[in-house]
Amino acid sequence: MASDSQVSVVMVPFLAQGHLGQLMHLSRLISSYNIPVHYVSTTSHIRQTKSRHEGWELQSFENIHIHELPIQPFNSPPPDPKASIKFPFHLQPMFEASLHLREPVCKLLASLSATARRLIIIHDNLMSYVVQDFVSLPNAETYCFQNSSVFFYFSYYWDLTGRQIAADDQILQQLPGVEGCFSAELFAFAEKQEVHARNSSGHLYNTSSSIEGHYFDLLQELKVCRKQWAIGPFNPVQICKKPDEQRHKCLEWLDNQASNSVIFVSFGTTTSLTDEQIHALAVGLENSCQKFIWVLRDADRGDIFTGEDRKPELPEGYEDRILKANQGMVVRDWAPQLEILAHTSTGGFMSHCGWNSCLESITMGVPIATWPMHSDQPRNAALITKVLQIGTIVKDWDAGNNLVEPLIIKNAVKKLMASTEGDEMRKRAAECSDAIKKSVSEGGASRIELDSFVAHITR
Repeated sequence: MASDSQVSVVMVPFLAQGHLGQLMHLSRLISSYNIPVHYVSTTSHIRQTKSRHEGWELQSFENIHIHELPIQPFNSPPPDPKASIKFPFHLQPMFEASLHLREPVCKLLASLSATARRLIIIHDNLMSYVVQDFVSLPNAETYCFQNSSVFFYFSYYWDLTGRQIAADDQILQQLPGVEGCFSAELFAFAEKQEVHARNSSGHLYNTSSSIEGHYFDLLQELKVCRKQWAIGPFNPVQICKKPDEQRHKCLEWLDNQASNSVIFVSFGTTTSLTDEQIHALAVGLENSCQKFIWVLRDADRGDIFTGEDRKPELPEGYEDRILKANQGMVVRDWAPQLEILAHTSTGGFMSHCGWNSCLESITMGVPIATWPMHSDQPRNAALITKVLQIGTIVKDWDAGNNLVEPLIIKNAVKKLMASTEGDEMRKRAAECSDAIKKSVSEGGASRIELDSFVAHITR
């Protein structure tokens, strides 16, 4: 499709890993139409994005321009693994500090507006306040990036509007509640965004109608925005192979394991487990007799490059024992999740069910053992286990803050990795993967949606 070089796109992600990465992936997709993309964030979050970037070479996309902006100082306390609610309260000071990006973002938008026929601003739904001054620019329009599943957003807006449209769907009737998912502070922060979000010209979703088409259609019926496009997955469906010297050590270990024999265990960047839960997880994984890679890190601070991280304790001799037995390995630094999920030896994923993790896992055809922690995760878990049927439950959301015992963990791992049910989940996950990969190829649903969006902004 022909593009219009007089159109410039500005990406304004929210300051958290799952948001930063998704809009960087979208930058690649948009820039492939020969449209200049300006990716905007703070200096430390740009550094974070680059250091954790995977799947394609950022340097090879000359049309992606990075803008580092200053941010007001903020005090990010260490995460509290003992908190009864797993929402990352410790990141709230960073959320509040992000509001001060309004002025530098406004200056950048004004500068870019002066040299473009049309300025397109794609911003995270939690950055609507920051981009609000676009209304003063005669050639600017905004599109709101919704960073979770369509299933989550439909169910959320459906509840909010009093379930006004008929949805003959037993799964929707039995949704997990949102109590304990969010903090009062986050709701207050989101309210500051809502009034400005109404000026958006449309919503973008990182999903494919091949897996969420039914709920995308239902969401359109709710008319929560002017236009909407399902153009995911943003992440690449094929991974660029790195030279051996640049590969993470866990990938070398995976190279020596049988196909679909390893479960990958990771709970994202915003959750810390208690020492007691870590111990129970360690015992459950070992007793399952299944191979595993476990990313054991504390939650991110507001600035991941400052402060000392807590190093969770494992049973004495645990790491050496499982490595010597070739049962698994514990990774305590950042791990290349997309590459791990794409590896042929990876046959399962124990996850918190953040949407980024869910979609990466679905893209690579890997079923999920669900352990939601907060935010959209309980409903994403319902999508995985009940709608798509490509996962099994480790922790039910209704269990609250109760300890997940080693036996429950062991049984969930064995069910996913060493049972007929698990094999069926893997087969369905592979079918979802095939459908998603077809959707992003020429003539596929997501590709058509992306072409449609690009045609719309370059009209």
